Amino acid sequence: MIPQSVLKALNQQIQKEHFSAYYYLSMSAHFQSANLAGFAHWMRKQYEEETSHAMKIFDFIVERGGRVHLEAIEKPEGEFKSPLDIMQLVLEHEKKVTASINAVYELAVKEKDYPTQIMLEWFIKEQVEEERSAEDTLNMLRMIGDAPAGLLMLDRQLASRGS
Repeated sequence: MIPQSVLKALNQQIQKEHFSAYYYLSMSAHFQSANLAGFAHWMRKQYEEETSHAMKIFDFIVERGGRVHLEAIEKPEGEFKSPLDIMQLVLEHEKKVTASINAVYELAVKEKDYPTQIMLEWFIKEQVEEERSAEDTLNMLRMIGDAPAGLLMLDRQLASRGS
């Protein structure tokens, strides 16, 4: 059985993962309207990933006999500035998600909830990849600067993201 404090934190993490998905979907919509289909695709893939993360926690709770309690999802921003600004927001957001997952892990350690610790190790590794991916794209945008051709080349590259 999952300790109540850990169960509450896992349920909150489901909400945070769903918010992340919604946030990235909002960014995808922005990029679609800006005719940057590759960026929109990349954000749509982020949306799908975050949804799968929420479901991974959902299924874990159910598997351990816990009760999932879904919380309301906050409305995400809908207006954004440049691709550079958006990727900066993505990196900042991923760092918040990392901190949240680390906090749940610390709680699981405190409660000696070993199965949750093992499950969260996957998320910890995943967050390293998430932050790196956002930072790599952000760095490319910094190198591109105001060069439209560079932005279009990056847009094409981002369109090829498979997962």
